[in-house]
Amino acid sequence: MNIHFIAIGGSAMHNLAIALHQKGYQVFGSDDTIHNPSKSRLEKYGLLPKEFGWFPEKISADLDVIILGMHAKKDNPELLKAQELGLKIYSYPEFLYEQCKNKTRVVIGGSHGKTTITSMILHVLNYHEREVDYMVGAQLEGFETMVHLTEENDFMVLEGDEYLSSPIDMRPKFHLYKPNIALLSGIAWDHINVFPTFDNYKEQFKIFTDSMINGGSMVYNIEDEHVKGIVESSENHIKKYPYETPNHFIENGITYLETAEGNLPLEIFGKHNLQNLAGAKWICQHMQVDEDDFYEAIASFSGASKRLEKIAESNSTVIFKDFAHSPSKVAATTKAVKEQYSERTVLACLELHTYSSLNAEFLAEYKGALDFADKAVVFYSPDAVKIKQLEEVTHQQIANAFEREDLVIYTNPAAFKEFLFAENLKNSAVVLMSSGNYGGLDFDEVKGLV
Repeated sequence: MNIHFIAIGGSAMHNLAIALHQKGYQVFGSDDTIHNPSKSRLEKYGLLPKEFGWFPEKISADLDVIILGMHAKKDNPELLKAQELGLKIYSYPEFLYEQCKNKTRVVIGGSHGKTTITSMILHVLNYHEREVDYMVGAQLEGFETMVHLTEENDFMVLEGDEYLSSPIDMRPKFHLYKPNIALLSGIAWDHINVFPTFDNYKEQFKIFTDSMINGGSMVYNIEDEHVKGIVESSENHIKKYPYETPNHFIENGITYLETAEGNLPLEIFGKHNLQNLAGAKWICQHMQVDEDDFYEAIASFSGASKRLEKIAESNSTVIFKDFAHSPSKVAATTKAVKEQYSERTVLACLELHTYSSLNAEFLAEYKGALDFADKAVVFYSPDAVKIKQLEEVTHQQIANAFEREDLVIYTNPAAFKEFLFAENLKNSAVVLMSSGNYGGLDFDEVKGLV
């Protein structure tokens, strides 16, 4: 099969390209720019385009499939040529479904926690040498790629993103997978550029629940009122398995899970991660992993990349990097760090980087999100606001949104770096929350602060 990727350099797209190449397909692609790690990984497999740009002459009737990435625009010259020739054009999730429609599909959905839960499941299966196909949104320790596809595996584990499928397919990705087994972790308004109201956003999770195959199994967080309401009111003929935060305690900076076999020390912490663990356990049990085997494996799970990822530690200081950027994630992450390190000063640094977080109307959702931090800093780039063609956000608007009088706000990357490197971090826990990099902060340099 000859497959051409339009926008091959995306995080998800390049992983799918590599997975299909490994499966034996002929893979080609284009992009107008590709950054590392995508660039070096595509190069490794001989899939890096010889030059950047869009070349309609690459599109011919010899191609069996076009896979269209979100980075491309509707008027992309290669897309227009493919449409003209009447070629089969798939979105990323659409093609994934085609690859696994004869397998048992396990889809992990929710506004937060889905990458971590998917990572937990794959960690447990890998620990017990259980082979499955998968697609996950972060690089995992012990896994070369974020996508793995075979002919022979029975299960496919998919992280179910609610964002749009492609520039010409405005359906949320997770509506396309039709799960046999699914999980919903929580619902907190996000992607306001696509879902302008919370009711509209919630509706996507109802559609997801109703898209499950007849007789499927839904695992859901009963502590989230929105999830509970959607799943328990669903008239779809599915089996429903609620989960909640398991019993646990913290002792000497370590979180212990209370189990029938005794107290189990964990490498992860925070109420949200314990909820994630409870959900992952249910899913693994549906995949024929018994409880004892799950606990044995999960004890060594240290977290998904950029999810409360410990980047440096000394006797008196610990620094975490976290992908948290939406209000609910920021609140959960900050609270988790404070509960785990209750005797230390918690410094929380948040970069407002996404379309939603830089939207003046959405800012109010951040009320109280940094309350658990002893010191709180917000960084944002006015240039990022301009690039996203949003109205200018002022210091005052941000201060008002968080409702925290001692909030420190930076817009200059050099000034933020100067602040961070001048701080006395003795007896501190630092958490750097961002889906960006604070205007070019070198995290290897940050490691030198401890």
